[in-house]
Amino acid sequence: MKEITAANLEQKLASGEKINIVDVREDAEIAEGKIPDAKHIALGQLPDRLNELDINEHYYMVCRSGGRSGKACEFLLLQGYNVTNMTGGMLAWEGEVE
Repeated sequence: MKEITAANLEQKLASGEKINIVDVREDAEIAEGKIPDAKHIALGQLPDRLNELDINEHYYMVCRSGGRSGKACEFLLLQGYNVTNMTGGMLAWEGEVE
């Protein structure tokens, strides 16, 4: 599974690179803040919401600490998606949140 650090993902955003971020945390966690423009699909909803993700796009998966986003990556890889897990999750994120 491909991985990226929170700092490297933040650099990609800061450079203006167009990236797709999916946050798989629960609603209560999202209420505490998420990476701007990240799409929220809770891990448990992912199988039912695959139609919201374009199989031709690359996605960076995010959760609180990196565990659930890793599970999301494993699931999406089996479905044929191109995904990268953000290690450390939002606990490691020092960038802007909304």
